[in-house]
Amino acid sequence: MFLKLNCVAARGLECLPVEVEIDINKGQTAFNIVGLPDTSIQEAKERIHSALKNSDFKYPFNFRITINLAPADVRKNGPIYDLPMSVGLIILSQKIEVELNSSILVGELTLDGRVRHVDGILPIALYAKEKNIKNLYVPESDAKEASLIDGINIYPVQNLSQIIRHLKKEEYIKPYTRIKDENEKLIDYELDMALIKGQEFAKRALEIAAAGNHNVLMSGPPGSGKTLLAKTFSSILPPLTEKESLEITKIFSVAGLLNNPIIKQRPFRSPHHTISNVALVGGGRIPRPGEISLSHRGVLFLDELPEFPRQVLEVLRQPLEDGVVTISRAEGTLTFPARFTLIASQNPCPCGYLGDESKECICTQSQILNYQKKISGPLLDRIDLHVEVPRISFEKLTEENKSESSQTIRKRVSNARAIQNKRFKDLKIFTNAEMGNAEIKNFCPLNEGCLNLLKNALTKLNLSARSYNRIIKLSRTIADLAQEEKISPKHIAEALQFRPKK
Repeated sequence: MFLKLNCVAARGLECLPVEVEIDINKGQTAFNIVGLPDTSIQEAKERIHSALKNSDFKYPFNFRITINLAPADVRKNGPIYDLPMSVGLIILSQKIEVELNSSILVGELTLDGRVRHVDGILPIALYAKEKNIKNLYVPESDAKEASLIDGINIYPVQNLSQIIRHLKKEEYIKPYTRIKDENEKLIDYELDMALIKGQEFAKRALEIAAAGNHNVLMSGPPGSGKTLLAKTFSSILPPLTEKESLEITKIFSVAGLLNNPIIKQRPFRSPHHTISNVALVGGGRIPRPGEISLSHRGVLFLDELPEFPRQVLEVLRQPLEDGVVTISRAEGTLTFPARFTLIASQNPCPCGYLGDESKECICTQSQILNYQKKISGPLLDRIDLHVEVPRISFEKLTEENKSESSQTIRKRVSNARAIQNKRFKDLKIFTNAEMGNAEIKNFCPLNEGCLNLLKNALTKLNLSARSYNRIIKLSRTIADLAQEEKISPKHIAEALQFRPKK
């Protein structure tokens, strides 16, 4: 007796088709799973045996069982194949007539026959829609996540007995219908720019960064508010679009970090400086997204930047430029998106008080140079806004007047993003920071005054070609915030204020 069911194999954020081929014949008793299965799949034999017994199904003893996960040259990982393998065995042993050619079954089994959550449900649902698969059988706990994709029937499966009754047409499983919760769109921010005293220059820099998705490095003495500014940055970012929300949810689903069916708030990731290369960019034996991919369309905050190992920081260079990270392994190459806003902070020296007016620096010149050399020039060149965050005076701390609220700033940022969405509607980019040379030429024409200002700046500041382009992109964002169609010298002048002063 032979049966074939459909499943998938996850490779990064994509899925490959897997055919679960089940053969039962009389002969020497055996249960073999072939097709490059990992340990968790080989252990499925014990889970299936107990699940069938505890669900009151007769296990096909005295038979030779062979299950092939095709194609055989693709490695299979995880317990996702438990459900199709067990359902196939029951169908064959009970000789149930079913039609499952246009169905995908995924799920892990418990020993009592319940179907447990598996990672990567959203990419599986997207794959099913792309391949015109009509039915998707998933664990009941994953149905809401799968229902984000329209056009397919999502069947929430509680246990083996339920799905078999459904296939026998004895008791149908009702397809899951997602009820949109209006409260999902309401985001309550704990921090607000209005509560931060002073630091107007830094706030302006963060507003520009939010409007154009530019990278920021804040430098200042301890206690000046760098970390608080970074944590409040999320409150001025525009709301996620539906497309961005699905992109982020897909990444978190594959990483097994999805707490809600869909992510409605931009991610804010703040790894400790002891993080490894692999944890930052992604990888591992079974490649998973790293912190930079988990920050996609959100914020990656690196506090105390010079404390990170230099080799860890250097792996950021390519993702900051390209917006993706490529991980190569013997089995193939995977690409994860990494279009994030980098917010970093640092002290100017080991003691933190170099240049401070109130407290004297106690570091030697060699200590200062060694500390500052921990961040390479090429990495600094990829940061658009370099911001000095000085100590806050007593008068600023005690003044009663509140600054602009995050809501007010967010409105300006959203208006600037709307201009960019219209500008790039026919392209694959979303923000000014993503522009390449061709887009800069098309969307950033400069008059003679702008060119003269840039020429003087390049000569005096010794800027690189990359810095030249980044100043133009930054100026484009500043013009968008001012709701001005053309870049003028005042926009160039403000952008130049955010270049390193040395």
